This record gives sequence, C-alpha cells and structure tokens, in this order.
Amino acid sequence: MVWQGWTLIALFVAILAALAKPMGMWLFALYEGRRTPLHRVLGPVENGFYRLAGIDPNAEQGWRRYTVHMLLFQLIAALLTYLALRAQGGLPFNGRAMAGVGADGAMNTAIAFVTNTNWQWYSGEATLSNFSQMFGLTIHNFLSAATGIAIAFALFRGFARRQASGIGNFWADMTRITLYLLLPVSIVYAIYLILSGVPQTFATSVDATTLEGIKQTIALGPVASQEAIKMLGTNGGGFFNANSAHPFENPSADQPRPDAVDLLDRRRVDLVLRQGGKRHASGLGDPCRDGDPVPRGHDSRLLAGGSRQPGPP
Repeated sequence: MVWQGWTLIALFVAILAALAKPMGMWLFALYEGRRTPLHRVLGPVENGFYRLAGIDPNAEQGWRRYTVHMLLFQLIAALLTYLALRAQGGLPFNGRAMAGVGADGAMNTAIAFVTNTNWQWYSGEATLSNFSQMFGLTIHNFLSAATGIAIAFALFRGFARRQASGIGNFWADMTRITLYLLLPVSIVYAIYLILSGVPQTFATSVDATTLEGIKQTIALGPVASQEAIKMLGTNGGGFFNANSAHPFENPSADQPRPDAVDLLDRRRVDLVLRQGGKRHASGLGDPCRDGDPVPRGHDSRLLAGGSRQPGPP
C-alpha cells in the first residue's frame, strides 16, 4: 500500500475518534431528554408533533407498551409504503409514468425498508417514481434507523435503572432522534454530496448525446437526500440499481472521495452509540426516578423489562 493509502486510513481513524465523544454527548443529551442548541429552532416542531398526535413525551412506558407502540408504528409504516408502491402509477412525481409495483414486490420492499434490511430486488431508476423513492424509501431510511437507536436507548435504560416505572417513551425517542440527530446530519451531508456532483432534483431524466451521436436518457431524481440518510442510517437500497457504484451516487474525483466520507458516516453512528453506552454502563447516565443508578451487578430481570417496584406494563 502506498503512503497515500496509509495517510487516508490514519486520517479516517483520527476524524472518527475526534467525532466520537462530542457526538456521543449529543446523543446522550437526547437520551436524557435535555435541550440542545437545535431546540431553539426545532423545539416548536417537536412540540407540534406531540400536540398533533396527542402524545405526552414525559409519560413513561413499560417495556411491553414501548414494544407494542414500536411494532404498531412499523406495521402502519409498512402498510402505507405497500399502498404507495401499489398505487405508484396514479401518484404525483411520476414523470416517467412508472406503473404500480406488483403485490409481492411491494410487500417485499415495504418489509425490507421498515426492518432496515433494505433488500433491493429492483432497479430503482427503472421501477420507482420519485414519489416512491422519497415517500416509500427515504422516509423509511430515517425511521428505521431512528427505531434502532430508540431500542438501544430503551435497552440502556433497562441496564441503568434499578427502580423505575418504565424505559422511556417510544414516540419521544423517535422524534428526538430524527429531529436532532439524523435530520441535521443528513442535511449537511446531502449538501456536501450536491457540491460533489450528486443530483438533487425533481426532474426524472435528462437527454444526452454520446460521442458516437447516440441519444441517451439518463435517470435523475432526489438522489443526494436519499444517499445521505442511506449511509448515515447504515441502510441499503440506493436510488440507482448500482447503489454507490453509480457515478451519480459517488461522482467526484476532485474533492474528498464521497465513498470515503460514506464510510466515515456509517461508522460514526456505531461509535457514537458505543460512546453513549459507556456512560450508561458506568452508572453516570439516566438515573431512575429515585436517583439510584444501577451498580455493575445489575438486576438481570431488567433485561426483560422487570423492575423491583411495581409499575405500568
């Protein structure tokens, strides 16, 4: 390996290590429900969601209720995606007049993106409209990643609390993770991708003439926004069939390589969760209602949602 390769690896590790603690502290603040600098701008949006949905973000949920709400949310999200894919032909932002996806393909895609497995049996540019890419896939890239982090939050609370009536509120966790972590980072990353040459447009295609004089139709769409959360949320299922091997998802040769930034983006959330987990394991984070954090010899019943005091399910 040449020296440039070793330099890139060292730089990658250094940046990742430098980001771990500050982003871990940011994630820990969301875990505890504390304010962040973004609350000045996004706080009214968060509170608006709660009022619209009739949710009390301070209401603790036991492990059963937390799980049921999570599963119901995923079920409804999968159903909406299935219906959107089936009805694709009659929905907006379908400039290439894509037909609706078949029942088996729509079900496969809906389940895959809800569960963050993102199995991509189709060629995105030849099968899905811009609406399906945005509503059916990009939204799930946010929500499935947020669900995974929310479940990690609930697990951390199960370890960190000795006596507690619940493990948090699923809706509050989902909203805060999406609004204050995934969305801001994705916006910044999407802007970088756009500057690197990744398309971000509602146009469905552009016609070009090759050097041989052959006319070619090149697929376009809101690629940067989907690529950003795809990498941040460790999702699969890119806008194009070739995913990040496609030049519109990884285009630039005169800027820091998007694929290297993609890798950094993927590993960042993993390391941040570990950093946050260290605080919980050390007994520093999220004391329970009576201020008594769990010692290292924690009650194993908390893994199953049990508590030493009676509380709501």
